[in-house]
Amino acid sequence: MSKILIKNAKIVNEGIISERDVYIENGFFTEIEESISAKSPDVEIIDAEGKYLIPGMIDDQVHFREPGLTHKADIETESRAAIAGGITSFIEMPNTIPQATTISLLEDKFTIANKISYANYSFMFGGTNENLDEILKIDPKKVAALKLFLGSSTGNMLVDDPLVLKKIFESTDLLIAVHCEDEATIKKNTAKYMKEYGDDIPIELHPIIRSEEACYLSSSNAVKLAKETGARLHVFHLSTAKELELFDQKTPLKEKKITAEVCIHHLWFNSEDYYTKGTLIKWNPAVKTEADRQGLLEGLRNNKIDVIATDHAPHTLEEKDNVYTKAPSGGPLVQHALTALLELVHREELTIEKVVEKACHNPAILFQIEKRGFIKKGYYADAVLVDFNAPWSVSKKNNLYKCGWSPFDGFTFKSRITHTFINGNLVYHNFKILDKPKKGMRLTFDR
Repeated sequence: MSKILIKNAKIVNEGIISERDVYIENGFFTEIEESISAKSPDVEIIDAEGKYLIPGMIDDQVHFREPGLTHKADIETESRAAIAGGITSFIEMPNTIPQATTISLLEDKFTIANKISYANYSFMFGGTNENLDEILKIDPKKVAALKLFLGSSTGNMLVDDPLVLKKIFESTDLLIAVHCEDEATIKKNTAKYMKEYGDDIPIELHPIIRSEEACYLSSSNAVKLAKETGARLHVFHLSTAKELELFDQKTPLKEKKITAEVCIHHLWFNSEDYYTKGTLIKWNPAVKTEADRQGLLEGLRNNKIDVIATDHAPHTLEEKDNVYTKAPSGGPLVQHALTALLELVHREELTIEKVVEKACHNPAILFQIEKRGFIKKGYYADAVLVDFNAPWSVSKKNNLYKCGWSPFDGFTFKSRITHTFINGNLVYHNFKILDKPKKGMRLTFDR
């Protein structure tokens, strides 16, 4: 196993920035002190003078498209992009082909990841109107969470039977992660604009079709049901300022029963960007107004929102280059996640301590992930070194996504990830995936 000594790093951990040396051996952080000397000649020494060392990001919502949709992406390509983007662990969604709605199909995905994932991994189990018996078989120590789609979904994954939904909420102790958009509202709005425009609805109407009303109606119903049943609820990808009123900012995260996530695209883009980016920024829920973006940032600052994620969901450019009703929603984000968040730090919209709290610490706490998410002795050595003043531009030449494009194409970021460590191994250095990085590990949960 690797022996690595990181010297002179500005460690960002648990709300404090401190200059320390860090020693890594056998996959773990073993010493964190003001000064550490190499204990043997085989120790790799990295001088981190001027750089920040942060825990690796834990992305609680990605779509890596394997199995069944691998023309868009696969676990190998997207996990490579993730480690280049400072993400050392990911939790992937169940709406692949076939959908991960049985224990057997879920384990098939773990088998694939065990062979080819560059980052640490887990998968969510997909709930449907018909699979409660399978949900009750889940071992909570081995599976991240249960995912329910309460808005538009693929195949039979839309859970729209209120009796089934209540039964699921009453029957499982698993964290229930939900996509909240009211289907009836969206269908009504879509029909209205299709009557006017046909399939070629102007893309700037996307946040009007998938509206604040659609989001709030669904998320408020989910929160109400969680309170009635005592279920552990996590609401994915908030996109409106209005939804923040549903969430508590005072209770410590470990004690919260109802939590919320925001994704990077909702923190970065606003509805004016549709005029230049078009369907490339078509996501569900939709990117909405600048007031919503500002509200979401405030929700992070005041702790109504607990987690930052990507909802990385790539499609090919050919698929995206379609009229509104045929262009799929989603886009690639993992490679540029951390640098985009650090750009918000440069703009003084967030602090680096808050980024680490929401993107590294809190996913580990919320999902009860064992020994990850912090720079602490005895924890797995998942970490990222960042040069805060090293500009670089996003281009097709340095793009690692299988789909070959990014919504940030052409943008120059001020910060650069110089090193990514996973399970004590250096796996990425200065725009290069190392030749033979160690495979990621299956995440386990302290439940």
